[in-house]
Amino acid sequence: MEDLEGGVDYLADERKKAQFDVNAMKILWAGNQHRFQIADRMARLVASDPEFKKDDRVRLERKELFKNTLRKANHAWKRIIELKLTEEEASQLRFFVDEPAYTDLHWGMFVPAIKGQGTEEQQRKWLPLAYRMQIIGCYAQTELGHGSNVQGLETTATFDPETDEFVIHSPTLTSSKWWPGGLGKISTHAVVYARLMTDGKEHGVHGFIVQLRSLEDHLPLPGITVGDIGMKFGNGAYNTMDNGVLRFDKVRIPRDQMLMRVLQVTREGDVVKSDVPRQLIYGTMVYVRQTIVYDASRALSKAVCIATRYSAVRRQFGSENGRETQVIDYKTQQSRLFPLLATAYAFRIVGDWLKWLYNDVTERLQANDFSTLPEAHACTAGLKSLTTSVTADAIEECRKLCGGHGYLCSSGLPELFAVYVPACTYEGDNVVLLLQVARILMKTVSQLGSGKLPVGTMEYMGRAEHLLQSQCSAQKAEDWLNPDVVLEAFEARSVRMSVACAKNLSQYSNPEEGFLELSADLVGASVAHCQLIVVSKFIEKLKQDITGEGVKEQLQALCGIYALSILGKHLGDFLSTGCIKPKQASLANDLLRSLFSKVRPNAIALVDAFNYTDHFLGSVLGRYDGNVYPKLYEEAWKDPFNESAVPEGFHEYVRPILKRQVRSSRL
Repeated sequence: MEDLEGGVDYLADERKKAQFDVNAMKILWAGNQHRFQIADRMARLVASDPEFKKDDRVRLERKELFKNTLRKANHAWKRIIELKLTEEEASQLRFFVDEPAYTDLHWGMFVPAIKGQGTEEQQRKWLPLAYRMQIIGCYAQTELGHGSNVQGLETTATFDPETDEFVIHSPTLTSSKWWPGGLGKISTHAVVYARLMTDGKEHGVHGFIVQLRSLEDHLPLPGITVGDIGMKFGNGAYNTMDNGVLRFDKVRIPRDQMLMRVLQVTREGDVVKSDVPRQLIYGTMVYVRQTIVYDASRALSKAVCIATRYSAVRRQFGSENGRETQVIDYKTQQSRLFPLLATAYAFRIVGDWLKWLYNDVTERLQANDFSTLPEAHACTAGLKSLTTSVTADAIEECRKLCGGHGYLCSSGLPELFAVYVPACTYEGDNVVLLLQVARILMKTVSQLGSGKLPVGTMEYMGRAEHLLQSQCSAQKAEDWLNPDVVLEAFEARSVRMSVACAKNLSQYSNPEEGFLELSADLVGASVAHCQLIVVSKFIEKLKQDITGEGVKEQLQALCGIYALSILGKHLGDFLSTGCIKPKQASLANDLLRSLFSKVRPNAIALVDAFNYTDHFLGSVLGRYDGNVYPKLYEEAWKDPFNESAVPEGFHEYVRPILKRQVRSSRL
């Protein structure tokens, strides 16, 4: 994407090696030509605007850092209005600004919550205000004492029939809302989740729109205690976000500020279920989780782009025509890096598929068809867990792949890790989500003999009888190129692990006791199921009409690397369940090595296809032109720490030591 402006492209020779149409791959990565054009235009718009400069972010003190973020968010909003950007364009612009801000929660959680859970009347009242940002909202669910266990939330919303109001209250310290982004300093409103109480009876957890701060002077309203929870992990990183703490002291709100699309409280205090099925609110959850999966591919591809480019620039040991060997040519580097490159593409493909799933689920729910909902819930929960855990680990691996220089903030990787890793715990702790998947897997296994056929991504479970007996047909390394061979191995592994868990569970008289005892095995079965989903969606993608010379061949190689690297990493599962034999595992490893060789000449072009600007990457090591070392040197001297040759404190604390040592030394 970068314009070299007359400079030297040190990676030009690498780019000449490409065996595929890079522009076609860029369009495939973006999703289609339309999405590519929008992303490309917004990325360039941000990169060319000095107001969005971010190279000093890691050196800023928290207050200055936060003020800088507010300035950028303000400038972004101005540009959105001035350029009359569409919702899609505005979203892309905010993405390429690449800085967590209160607007993320306003657009990503507050607005979808009202759209998903508010009545038509409530949407008409609140959404125009939110769309014009005349109010700024956040999503206040997590509490100091409860996160994943939403039903354990302690905040109460008690209906007072005399005044036609709800009284929102924090009865304990642990009921304090804790972590919501945007809450600490900026949000004027929040969707607050609380236990609904009427006439001494409890009716579960529901959402309420609560104003937190005055729209005149921005001070907290009476009864509200609100602030920031403090510094978080890393330099810069997520410290640009005002994650907050919030307590209510009997705060009153009008009855119509309870989100009542599913459940309504009448003027008399009667609790009435609406005609809208409660399951409809799961559409919002599916939307949020598919966004998280898609974002995983973005974060992972960013890290992989940096590590791949630097691996091609860096030379160590060996000698070829008097030059040392490129680090990327070492098989040890390829075996660590190329599976991550393949994973970035795999997660992008499954992220695109989840967008389709969200639309499909939404249409079905509106038609009162809930048949695919449990499977969609399991699918999105599991993929959120899998993709975020893998991505967090992969970013750290990319840092290590860059050697010592990867530890520098100027590499971009420490901040990327720090800003991404919360994804493993927000919107559902990853282990808890996998246990939710396991419950649905166990239920599916229990129904196999009932005539009720599994649907969606669990459809393969309907062939359990065959998969429990099947034997892998691979006789030579090339057989692992056959997608049917790969898919059946992954299906057999998943079915056998789930069935084994179900058999072990049946030995317990108390199913819940058994579930707790076998939870580690159940998590393993869920991971196997989720990995199968990603592999199957990658294979499905390869069956589509893919345009561009050489593009399909590269995707086939990446699909093979993704699947076979998982097979190698989880070889114990495949062997212990009898899905493959040791000799077949060895053949798979042989093919994996050959696929690394196939990808090697295309590696730089494959990360160029992400179409990321140097501004977005924010990395000296990942520069498009590969001009790493002079820029690393320049970056060091930009640090304010180097403004003086003698540091503050030297004369006070170090010089006396030196003087005493000189006088007392016996040397």
